[in-house]
Order: sequence, then structure tokens, then C-alpha cells
Amino acid sequence: MSIRTSLRDYACTAVALLTVLSSTGTAFSQRENNIDVWMAAPSDLTLAVTQVAPDLTVTQVAPTDSALTSTEQGATPLDESFDFRQWQLEKRRQALKDTKFELNLRTFYFDRSDFNSSEKQAWAIGGWLGVKTGYFLDHVAFGATVYTSNPIYAPDDRDGTTLLAPGQNGYTVLGEFYAELRIIKDLGITVGAKGYDTPFINRNDTRMTPNTFEAIVLQGRTKLGTSSSDATVTTDGGIGLSKDGKEVAVPTPTPTEDVPAIKYGLGYFYAIKERNDSEFVSMAQDAGADVQHGVWSAGALYEKGKFNIGAIEYYCEDVINIAYAQTGFELPLATDWRLRFAGQYVDQGSVGDNLLQGHSFSGHQFGVKVELPIRKALFTAAFTQAWGTANLQNPWSGYPGYTSVQVQDFNRAGESAFLFRVGYDFPWVDGLSAYALAVFGTDPDSATQYRQNEFDFNLQWGPKKGVLEGLSLRLRYAVVQQFGGNVDNLTDFRAICNYVIKF
Repeated sequence: MSIRTSLRDYACTAVALLTVLSSTGTAFSQRENNIDVWMAAPSDLTLAVTQVAPDLTVTQVAPTDSALTSTEQGATPLDESFDFRQWQLEKRRQALKDTKFELNLRTFYFDRSDFNSSEKQAWAIGGWLGVKTGYFLDHVAFGATVYTSNPIYAPDDRDGTTLLAPGQNGYTVLGEFYAELRIIKDLGITVGAKGYDTPFINRNDTRMTPNTFEAIVLQGRTKLGTSSSDATVTTDGGIGLSKDGKEVAVPTPTPTEDVPAIKYGLGYFYAIKERNDSEFVSMAQDAGADVQHGVWSAGALYEKGKFNIGAIEYYCEDVINIAYAQTGFELPLATDWRLRFAGQYVDQGSVGDNLLQGHSFSGHQFGVKVELPIRKALFTAAFTQAWGTANLQNPWSGYPGYTSVQVQDFNRAGESAFLFRVGYDFPWVDGLSAYALAVFGTDPDSATQYRQNEFDFNLQWGPKKGVLEGLSLRLRYAVVQQFGGNVDNLTDFRAICNYVIKF
């Protein structure tokens, strides 16, 4: 069932205001002196990431899931949720002059053979077109994005890929419509429908189009000191590739002086448009409860240099409460050898009237991860352990666990998992990288569930310069073994092509 919310009314008001501002021309031109411009970055703990071109201040997810990062596609670690980009110092004469567009063309082939030998298969084409204005009166900007996915090859008896709407049907939807208000330097509010990235509310951009959310979000960043870099702030212009090869803005690095900072966010998320849906539904309804409730979320992250620690909370009345904490640091071993350590903890439980499952439940998981980058290679090992009366859940996101990979999340109650991963960035071919990983699970508590292992292989090419800049090609293959239940191995093959055009 679709819903209409006051946030949509706000969006209509924003469009009307944009029209008025457009007609006034010079009257609402920007000041000629340098000003601060708020740029929302991919998530570390914060709640703001969007869709338009990076140089527009509209960003995508950080370039995770390449060969040189062990973050799985669709997952958002805590240290990338409050990655709040600074209000950059720019000269803006007129907001409309600064309006930019981004066209992301995507085609995706998906073919999965499940444990019972049933097939899910489709080939789709689509993507999105986004627009982001400059800042009117130095403080207000608007954005919107239209998404579409259409079948090329989609047999009726092989539905379920989530590349398309149910029934192998295409869809087109206005998935983003929002206004951004810069209050002061490093503090802003976003109102409307937009893509966000936090551990348990995120875009989960692993199919044709991402999740987006109707929400009101405040986020900010406070430095606990000063550095020489504060005198002149410039746009880093860093560009990376998202998990499906989309061009994205790279988070602004921590200053070399290692000035500590706290990044924080507070938001109310009322509705979600799932990846392959054309309507917004309430967050509670999307989770599986028959009630129109939203989700309150608040979190903070402290970071200094290569050290970070933070937590974020999600509360949906009468449905579920999710708490997530994460920390990470780096230990130099030699000039080119620096061990990176990370830890995480998840706590979930029913609240209020227990409308999600009709009874109380709880679930927990902790994880540790060690990474060793050596020149063009990255070696990763991780371990997770889940326990409780129910499996861990992630109704509004990809799962952020360290052993969550292409197919399985390894987050069932009583399940332990060990991950080993090797990635390599080929230096002789611009933008070519590959990785392979293995996850070995244990038996979960439920007598009807069985031990599983997963093996993934990934090859990706995304030229960073030349005439093919903006193109990304990616091949992914996974095999899942199950030890019990008299089933076949699950196989999962994906081929993705993205091409980004900015104008």
C-alpha cells in the first residue's frame, strides 16, 4: 500500500520556491566573496548521502567493494556514515548557473540457481537522471532524481532477481526530491526523499536502482582543535567507483595534522522506496509490521587520524530497536606495512507491542577484522559470532557484518563465520582490479538450518582517465555450499555495466 506524507508536501513547496528563485535572477545571486558550501559525503555514521554528480555536492556511496577494500557491496561501515564533507569555500554568483545534471546508464544481468535448483534470471537496462542546484542565498539547494529499470530479457518463470518489479515488470519513479539547508558551517538539514548511507539505513545499491527514504535529517561535524589546513579549504574533487562501478565522490581525508573531530547525525525516516519498487511505504510496513511508523536514528563518531569509534541507534516504535557500534585503528609495522584493525557489535530486539513477530525477540553479533595492504594488494581476515533468540535483521539496508558477502550474511543465531580475502589492483591496466574470498560458517542454533560456506570471485574495470572515463564493467560469481538438507550448491552470476555522464 502506498502512502502520502507531509514530506511530499514539503517537496512541492520546495519546487514552488525554486520557481520563484529562478524568476528573480540577479536579485538572488550569490555573494561574490568566498562562501562555505555544505557537501554531504558517503556515510560513516552520518545520515546524508545522495545521488547527483560529486562536483554538485550530491554524492554516492564511497568506493567500497573494490579489490583494495574489504567492505562488501551494499554494506555501509560506521566510519563511512558520518563522513560529513565540509562546507567547501567556493565562489557562487548564481545558484541556477551552478545547477548540474548526472546521467547514470546501467545495464545488469543476473542469473541465480538456488539450493532447490529453481532459477532467477533477468537482464535489465535503465539507471537514473539527477539534478542538483547550487545554493540560493548561499544556504538553500534543491535536488531530484528519476530512476528507471526496464527488461531486456526477463522470463516470467524466473522472477525474483529484484532487478525489476515483481512479475518481471519495468518501473520508473521519482525517487529523490529534497531541499538542503545550510544552517552554519558544518551543520545542515535535509528534508524530502533522498538516498542515505548508514549501517542499517542505506541505499543498498546492489541492483538496478538504490533504496531512497523520505526523511528529515540533521548532521554536522565539529573539530576539536585547529590546524593549518583550516586557513584554506579546497574541494578535493576525488572521484571513485561505487560497488557497481558508479562514479562517486571520495570522502574528504582527515587532515594530516590528525586534528580530532566528532561527526554526528539525527534523523526521522518515515518511508522507504525499496530498490525495485515505485512507491514509498512506511518503514515499519517495509520491515513487516502492519503499522505506519517511522524510524528515529541518532549517532556520533569520534575520529583522530586512523583511529575512530562511534555508535548509532535506530528505533521503530512497537517494531524493533537496533544499536550498532564500531571502532577501528591502524598499527604501523614497517614503511609499507600497516595493519588495520576493526571491531563491530550489533544489538537488536523487539520493542513495545512486538508487532514485527508477534512476540519478543533479540539478536546480537560481534565481529573483528584485520587488513594488511601491501603495495597493490590487500589481505583481509575477519570473524563474526551471532547469538540470541532470532536471526539478525536488516530490513532497510544491506547487512554491515564483516562476513556478509555477495549472497549470504552469516548472521543466523548461533552462527560463527571466518572470512579470508585477497584483492589486487593491476598496475599495468588502468582501473583493472580483482578479488577472491572465502567464508566458512558453522551450524546455527536452529535444527532446520545448516552450515554453509561461500566462495566469491570479482573482476572490475573502471578507467580513471581518457575517453572511457566514467565507464565501469564488473563481473561477479559466487558459489554457496550447504551441508545438510540434500540440496545443490547455490550459484550466483552478475554482470554490470555503468556509464556516467555529467553535464
